[in-house]
Amino acid sequence: MNAQRGLGRGLGALIPTGQSAYREVPVSAVEVNPLQPRQHFDTAALDTLADSIRQIGILQPIVVRETGIVGRFEIIAGERRWRAARSIGLDTIPVVVRAADDESSLTHALIENVHRADLNPLEEAAAYRQLIDDFGVTHDELGRRMGRSRATVTNSLRLLSLPVSVQRYLLDGELSAGHARALLGCDDPVELELLAERAADEGWSVRTVEEEVRALGAPSERESEPDRPIDEPAAPAPATKDRPAAVLEVESALAAALTTAVEVQLGRQGGQIVIRFADMKDLGRLYAALTDNLRG
Repeated sequence: MNAQRGLGRGLGALIPTGQSAYREVPVSAVEVNPLQPRQHFDTAALDTLADSIRQIGILQPIVVRETGIVGRFEIIAGERRWRAARSIGLDTIPVVVRAADDESSLTHALIENVHRADLNPLEEAAAYRQLIDDFGVTHDELGRRMGRSRATVTNSLRLLSLPVSVQRYLLDGELSAGHARALLGCDDPVELELLAERAADEGWSVRTVEEEVRALGAPSERESEPDRPIDEPAAPAPATKDRPAAVLEVESALAAALTTAVEVQLGRQGGQIVIRFADMKDLGRLYAALTDNLRG
């Protein structure tokens, strides 16, 4: 079984000529790093990733090194993608082969070259996600290194929370990043997919998508502000007696850590924390982030 059409140039285009290139290797020829500190992989999140790979392919290669046995490779980064690919029976997987001590130079190369590659918005978002998940690069660092705001990086990553059917429109160039950002303002995943289909089929402008989302009762202004993360306030609210600065600081820190809107609601003796998510896939992402932090 093969599902590689989604890769396109992917991260293969981000690695300077002469340093490395991606190639296909058998899934069975790849093995995990026995020193990998992460032993638990959330089953629901893996199932979601596997479904995405089944429908649109692998957007970025995993990073491996040779083991010393001809034709065998060990994972440096991308074990989740490998596990998901194996679970759906893929025969091959795209890899970038690096020297055993070359992880830091690969990170540097990816960051320095991502903005030079002619990637579509979803491929760019996938590249950001790999740098964050596999190499620990922060949103702020990505923004600084690429001359973009943290909000721009965060907005790009939000594209990965779209339903797979909508991601396919982005990959095929039928919808732009502007269309996708507007669609993210729709809270109902079913309505979101219907709007995306109509936008692609009827050639809607971004403004038309925004108007349709507003007509469904979504927030009216945030869709047209590409440099502000969807679902985050434009600026911190001023501290008040009922909303002290310490609470606002906690909200801001949680929102930055989870890359979504967070509200701390105070009661007479306690309160609650409200975390916003776009769809079930986004909920799975938040669950994985929260449980990983608790285990750590």
